[in-house]
Amino acid sequence: MLDGFADEGIANLWTPVAMSKEVGKAPLGLTLASERIVLFRDNEGRVSALHDRCPHRGVKLSLGKVSKDGCLECPFHGWRFASGGSCTHIPLNPMPEEKRRRFSATAFPVQERGGLIWLYTHPGTDTPEELSMPSVMEQPGIHVWHYAETWNAHWTRAMENMLDSPHLPFVHRRTIGGSLWRRMKPDSKMEMEVHPTPTGFRTSWSLDGGSSSAALEWLRPNGMALHIPIPNRIMRLHMWCVPVDATHTRMMLVSTRDFLKLQPLAAVLDRYNKRILREDQAVVESSDPVEAPPASEERSVATDRATLAFRRWYLERKKHGGREPLGTELAPLAS
Repeated sequence: MLDGFADEGIANLWTPVAMSKEVGKAPLGLTLASERIVLFRDNEGRVSALHDRCPHRGVKLSLGKVSKDGCLECPFHGWRFASGGSCTHIPLNPMPEEKRRRFSATAFPVQERGGLIWLYTHPGTDTPEELSMPSVMEQPGIHVWHYAETWNAHWTRAMENMLDSPHLPFVHRRTIGGSLWRRMKPDSKMEMEVHPTPTGFRTSWSLDGGSSSAALEWLRPNGMALHIPIPNRIMRLHMWCVPVDATHTRMMLVSTRDFLKLQPLAAVLDRYNKRILREDQAVVESSDPVEAPPASEERSVATDRATLAFRRWYLERKKHGGREPLGTELAPLAS
């Protein structure tokens, strides 16, 4: 049961699964790593997450409704479930609470932070690891913009793309990669630095000895933060590549900045950020094989160090059934 999380290497971890604005009065059904999840708000507006499968006859709870008591009511026979999964009512079958406990739905730890709904990919966990998210998303005076769309790609290919700085002057030469494109010469050399962090790693680069003040962060397991250098300003693009199933990934973009916060200029820049995202789509969706393979099955070079560090982590985690892998430190890659 719920093997999809381990199969995708994201078991026992926090991941965003939806934007706060997507969860209103009606339940929201979604798929995470081929597993069905339902999100709903109780009568006080708090978000809960259950396995989108009624324990009675297996129908989707997301087809039901939230009752006046804040519980989620199954559309088939009217069974009701509280935020923690406990069954609160079974119509036509009166019984004591102690007996109803065996009819509970499967619940997941969930938090609403930074305009996103975060789910911990282990059901019934009372004390999951602490949620780590970029503090700028909750910082006063910051304009935060959320956007999501689904790509026809495996999440590992999308994640590696987000951590790959050498593609910037080619895929993004008309946007954020333009300065690199203009500086490149036929014999230019890019050098990469990758440093472990408590949440993954941070990578930066230099071109022909001239360092860049931009940097990428991997936010384990499926997040990225791009620090865009603007003097005396804050601008960061965050991306989470959320696995839907073996061939689909939900791309969740969060833009944060402390300038151009008012309309209509804010909308112009937000559309620009969407354009940057779309520049990657066709390339990522063309990847073959669909899932990132072992490094030995592709030809890699020194500028692939960051993406290969992620790939080692992912493949080791899958091999160990979702447990944190050992021995995946960032080793140098020969030129």
